[in-house]
Amino acid sequence: MGNIKTIQGDITTQKVDAIVNAANEQLMRGGGVCGAIFAAAGAEKLQKACDAIGHCATGDAVITEGFNLPASYIIHTVGPVWHGGKSGEEDKLRSCYIRSLEVAETNGLKTVAFPSISTGIFGYPTEKAAQTAVKAVKEYLKDKDITVLWVLFDEETKRIYDRVLGEEV
Repeated sequence: MGNIKTIQGDITTQKVDAIVNAANEQLMRGGGVCGAIFAAAGAEKLQKACDAIGHCATGDAVITEGFNLPASYIIHTVGPVWHGGKSGEEDKLRSCYIRSLEVAETNGLKTVAFPSISTGIFGYPTEKAAQTAVKAVKEYLKDKDITVLWVLFDEETKRIYDRVLGEEV
């Protein structure tokens, strides 16, 4: 089984095979973690690579090189916008994690750093997002040799992920 760890910090500084970008469907530079990743990677080069891909559906994932980042690659996934939990958000969020890990595995990557997808401007409640994320990643890693690192921006989010990781989801 793979490894799962959490840290509080800046995802753009992680020395891993890939970091995951909480992207939008147009793969355009956004705010929050997406904006930070674009800035650190080299916004112009990364936007050109994203433009070549064109689009990513909610719940799917695509990959680009990492450009100026310590990480070799960026996996871009589009999380769901929270609409009260009645619009398939949980399935779409689960798919973000599974598809990101599938893309990593397809590309032979062994270490992947995730942010807390959809909990920023997309409004997904952190507790619910953590439960869905942890369950999806634990299931995927059962027979895989991949290390997942959740790089969480603030202490409260890290505390939530640590608690959920310690529980049986």
